[in-house]
Amino acid sequence: MKRKLLFLLALIVAACPLKADEGMWLPALISQRIADMQAKGFKLSAEDVYSVNQASLKDAVVLFGSGCTGELVSDQGLLFTNHHCGYSQIQQHSSVEHDYLKDGFWAMSRSEELPNKGLTVSFLERMEDVTAAVLKGYKSKMTEEERSALVRKNSDALVKAATAEGKGLRASVEALYYGNQYFLFVYRVYRDVRLVGAPPSSIGKFGGDTDNWMWPRHTGDFSIFRVYADKDNNPADYSPENVPYRPKKFFKVSRAGVKDGDFTFVYGCPGSTKEYVTSDDVRYVGEISDPQKIALRTLRLDIIKKYMAQSQAVRIQYSSKAASVSNAWKKWQGEAKGIAKMKTVAEKKAYEARFRQWAKGTRYDGLLEKLEALYAEREPYYRAYEYYTEAARPTELLQLASNVRSRLDDKAAKDDYVESFFKDYYQPIDEEVFAVLMKAFGEQLSPDFQPAYYKEQMRAYGSAEAWRDDLFAKTLFTDKEKVLALTAADREKVAGDPAVKLYDAFYQWYYNDLRPVINRTGNEINLAYRDYMQGQMEFEPDKAFYPDANLTLRVAYGHVAGYEPADATWYRPVSTLKGIIQKDNPEIFDYNIPQTLRDIYAEGGHDDQPVCFLATNHTSGGNSGSPVINADGNLIGINFDRVWEGTMSDIVFDPDVCRNISLDIRYLLFNIEYIGHAGYLFDEMVFAD
Repeated sequence: MKRKLLFLLALIVAACPLKADEGMWLPALISQRIADMQAKGFKLSAEDVYSVNQASLKDAVVLFGSGCTGELVSDQGLLFTNHHCGYSQIQQHSSVEHDYLKDGFWAMSRSEELPNKGLTVSFLERMEDVTAAVLKGYKSKMTEEERSALVRKNSDALVKAATAEGKGLRASVEALYYGNQYFLFVYRVYRDVRLVGAPPSSIGKFGGDTDNWMWPRHTGDFSIFRVYADKDNNPADYSPENVPYRPKKFFKVSRAGVKDGDFTFVYGCPGSTKEYVTSDDVRYVGEISDPQKIALRTLRLDIIKKYMAQSQAVRIQYSSKAASVSNAWKKWQGEAKGIAKMKTVAEKKAYEARFRQWAKGTRYDGLLEKLEALYAEREPYYRAYEYYTEAARPTELLQLASNVRSRLDDKAAKDDYVESFFKDYYQPIDEEVFAVLMKAFGEQLSPDFQPAYYKEQMRAYGSAEAWRDDLFAKTLFTDKEKVLALTAADREKVAGDPAVKLYDAFYQWYYNDLRPVINRTGNEINLAYRDYMQGQMEFEPDKAFYPDANLTLRVAYGHVAGYEPADATWYRPVSTLKGIIQKDNPEIFDYNIPQTLRDIYAEGGHDDQPVCFLATNHTSGGNSGSPVINADGNLIGINFDRVWEGTMSDIVFDPDVCRNISLDIRYLLFNIEYIGHAGYLFDEMVFAD
């Protein structure tokens, strides 16, 4: 089996390039792609991109928090990422008196930089193919449970050895190609990360939900942080004694700009893709899952936005929450549309017909039929699970009740959580959301897949509104002081609260009725995909198979390019300040720019100030904040989005419309100088041109 696996992986190495600029490639294996990259204009070597023997570009890239990317731009730990990646930190420091979301924040000295509890950045020390070590001891006669236990045991040993030094090291073994290959990733995690600067949200979120995922885009989506370390440059908890981190490598900043056709290179941590799934999976996503989730989130967003428009305090409280809900909501709309437009389900079915014909008489014969049966069994349970996550769990009151119960034994931790919760909680929103989602839950989900508790409550109260009124009137969790007063001695009292009972009833329904089937079928589907992945590699030996994204460091390369979203419509690849002024509207929150920006534009000379640009790099969630570099390896932009027409690229890549959207680094510099008046930051950057 191992010999066959190594043969299959060798096929990946020898494979021909994919069409256009599709692919998210492992940096450690970039030597396999470097010739193609250089043919397209890249001037650096594979060692410049990734090396464990010398400083390389990988050492200037971080996993920012747990779901974004960032890049070092000075020898003093200065870090750029997206505004939306740093949004929760900016929001946490904001108040009505100091509204950093509205007004922006700029530290004018190191002493003014703001610490962020819990925020980390992770530098990749190395990645290594450990397939042989992970599968050491494997025998073909083993059951899947025995194989999994062996993989866990061997992986744990590898992680333990890799982190033995301590000093902030973290490691994980990740399965690629559905467990056909395993890589060890070793990180050094820094825990003192401070906010240095952020533009007003009217720049950092310009266009808001209206422009999200859209082009032309004019969003100054950046925030600036600094990484701190102890005196020996090692990770340390926040301390006034810490000093700026001294990186092995940081990016030089290019002010030369971009033009159509220029080489672009994105170095970041894409979150999740599934390029090799069957038509059944794609059909469920495009025709069932996305539409139902869009509808449920629309109900929530309408309520949240209504109250945000009525109060500045509520707007501050719910800005981050609304952005979180809205981001996937709009992405799913573009994804479903893209899947339909590309006829992806039909294309997958045609491919599967050819695979079936090829697979006759081989060990892959009947594999697709097995997957089809598993998807059919899982579908109603998974649909109910998504109603659980999108309709039952969003009620904030229920999350508060559950989290307080779990913290009763640690009053300090409980009280910190409660203070944080109520700082950003507005009960009228929660009440209205509960009623509308509980009503939708009953109307849209089959009674056969509704929890008995839900049906009992709806019969007893007659309506979701009456249920809501009684719940919020009787629970103690709407009273901050009562919640703060709770101790471990009140565990029985907490258990009897109606909010806790409701949370538990839905959770037990999920855990006992849905989860067993979802987990079993999911495990069997993943196991079948391990074989299907091998089968696809044998079926198409000349195709380059890049591994699906899993929030580990990847390389994507392409070029600056516009696109045609519809007949007779062509989008140029660069937007400018002129477009911001054209959209400016003081009556619309998303388009109300700072007066300072209007004044600067009125003075003249900035019509052509670049703001954002398009390229053909294959990106996904997690690539937010990723450095975009040019052929010389210098920073030209910060990736922050994809175009709406191309959001299906997590499943299928269309080279005609799949474009990533990046902030032009020159607009970031413009904001530092003219909006933040923090030009002192330029003194620690190195400019390439």
